[in-house]
Amino acid sequence: MKRQLLAGRFGPDDQIEIPNAADEQVTHLQFVAGEKSLDHGIGGALTSLEALGVFPSEIGLDLLVLAAHVHAADTRISRAEQSQDSWTREIRLVVPVSDPDRWQAAAHTLTRTLGFLTGDHWTVGFRHRPERFNSIVTPQVELLPPAFDAVSLFSGGLDSLIGAIDLLESCHTPLLISHAGEGATSDAQNALFGKLKQHYSGLSFDRMRVWMAFPDGLVKNVGSESTTRGRSFLFFALGVFAGTGLGQHFVLQVPENGLIALNVPLDPLRLGSNSTRTTHPFYMARWNNLLVELGIDGRIENPYWNKTKGEMTSACTNGPLLGAVAADSLSCSSPSKARWQGHGIEHCGYCLPCLIRRAALDAAWGAGRDSTVYTVPDLRAHPLGTRESVGKQVRSFQVAIERLRERPDLARLLIHKPGPLIDEIPRLDQLADVYWRGLNEVAQLIDGVETRPS
Repeated sequence: MKRQLLAGRFGPDDQIEIPNAADEQVTHLQFVAGEKSLDHGIGGALTSLEALGVFPSEIGLDLLVLAAHVHAADTRISRAEQSQDSWTREIRLVVPVSDPDRWQAAAHTLTRTLGFLTGDHWTVGFRHRPERFNSIVTPQVELLPPAFDAVSLFSGGLDSLIGAIDLLESCHTPLLISHAGEGATSDAQNALFGKLKQHYSGLSFDRMRVWMAFPDGLVKNVGSESTTRGRSFLFFALGVFAGTGLGQHFVLQVPENGLIALNVPLDPLRLGSNSTRTTHPFYMARWNNLLVELGIDGRIENPYWNKTKGEMTSACTNGPLLGAVAADSLSCSSPSKARWQGHGIEHCGYCLPCLIRRAALDAAWGAGRDSTVYTVPDLRAHPLGTRESVGKQVRSFQVAIERLRERPDLARLLIHKPGPLIDEIPRLDQLADVYWRGLNEVAQLIDGVETRPS
């Protein structure tokens, strides 16, 4: 294994020397295509926002360039190959930015944020962009500010759909932010956005959709990585990037139910960043620290931190619309795995997010009213093998639920397992309660489901 250094370049003439240690493997990331067009979806994001009258700040653009470095490192450096413990990688980034001093002052918060999110050891340094790229964003010439008064992540999942509906029903004009992932995710985003535009045809909300991916083999002789623990850094960066162009204080809404936001490990051995921390309160608080240090006039908030997924569904401000379009949303962690059984792209029905989704829709609408197609439609049809993927998460939920039924007081302790809650002291009771209520929703779903070693 080697420590990995990813260094950004702005054009073929950007040849500044970046010293590296003997045990560092260097990979250069080229961010300019042609003469001056920004690559990796960044130029397209700028163009689409300018068409909407949104002109991000140079610091906002820096943030997206930084996120591209993080995304490349996270997805193209194999943990198994490039770590001593098959998990923790040592990654250094050197990022060209508009204001290196401002960024360097925020470096400690940044590396703390990334380390918590991915479980890796990050070092981040900054240098000036080449002179001809000192100013990239087209200056705003509009006499009126952009029409948008809210920014919200729009992943194609059920929670982000509810977040968008609630904003639209409360007379906001949101700019929805999507990262176009693999085909099923993109299809869900497109279908839901189209139906929202059709239903709210009189409103001028819109979206920014960015595709960013790096080729396999980007890091020479190193395999790619599938765990993608750092993906939410890119998602948040896209939202903040757009928010800096609204010309006023903005709130980036990250809709996520409280059970998943906490993501308390069901398995006692699955600790730390082995469980995703994409919307954990500690992570989001560090992001808000970072925005303050960078002088960005915005905040990141999860308005559903104290609600279960079922409660979010029940309280959605346009229940009939949600009921009509929910089946188009995508919650499954691996929707393409149904192909192995001869099916198309669909929800498996037994992964952790599928179980929480099924439980939520049953709790909100009643059993039998969920029109989502699941590869395993009936969890009670036969015993589920706990050594196979179809039964692992069900059994983990059974163990976690039984543990809390025997010791309800453990909820206040277990919520601390995924990470520190030092920013949430006044809300600890509510966090413990949403964790317990969320598990109870799943308990109703899997009541009577039989699991056994296969």
